Amino acid sequence: MIDKSVNWPGGARIAVMLTFDFDAETLWTSRDPSNARRPGILSQGVYGAKVGVPKILETLAEEELKATFFVPGWTAEHHPQRTEMIVAGGHEVAHHSYSHNWIDPDFPDKEVEEMEKGLDALKRVVGVVPRGYRSPAGESSDSMIRLLHKHGFLYDSSLLDDVVPYRLKLPDGTKGPVELPWHWSTDDAPHALFSVKSPRPIFPNSHILEIFQDEFREIYRWGGLYNLVMHPQVIGRPSRIALLREMIGFIKSFPNVWFATGTEVAEAWSAAHDA
Repeated sequence: MIDKSVNWPGGARIAVMLTFDFDAETLWTSRDPSNARRPGILSQGVYGAKVGVPKILETLAEEELKATFFVPGWTAEHHPQRTEMIVAGGHEVAHHSYSHNWIDPDFPDKEVEEMEKGLDALKRVVGVVPRGYRSPAGESSDSMIRLLHKHGFLYDSSLLDDVVPYRLKLPDGTKGPVELPWHWSTDDAPHALFSVKSPRPIFPNSHILEIFQDEFREIYRWGGLYNLVMHPQVIGRPSRIALLREMIGFIKSFPNVWFATGTEVAEAWSAAHDA
């Protein structure tokens, strides 16, 4: 077996990040701008803010856990009370673009606009200067990595090419942020997000839990990073909140597990590897 182990704080076997992409309506307007005129479609995103975020925060408080919420600037501006609730709960707020538009390497100016408008919104609405970034749909570019370095980001969580953190490098070899990898298999959207324009099955909790738990078991054996990606409009549904509670209980049943925010994971990795 390839040794992927990391020396996590306190002798932990695995680091666990509970992350929530609080896209709200931007998930739908970024896919199709005409959705801005479709209240029915947008209401799925509204549910994430109206119901999903409070139920997630309630669950995290009951479990005494801190999470990382990746928040587009538009979401912060249009759902300021919910964004403030996240901060008040002691959770990390990280950057997730401004309007959830996917990165296109052919349009670097748009990347700059999304980055700067998002930074401005988070600072203005909740007084947060984010230390982490996650790109919409995991799309990235060399220009984005340079932007993250320019703005002093500690970490990025956009790429899917490992199960342990590593250091990004700019095209000229300069050290960039720490990468905290994720994967679609540990993302709730492929399993339970429904779109009328591209319909697919909504899987039961048993299906999703099997995938989430199997991934956890093996990453635990390797000693890596378990980066669970969720969306308030998906995981915030009643049965999915039950799934979240069950998944947390499952993880807690293992010894030597370290629950941490993105910043905590990146700082721990940097301390161990950049000395």
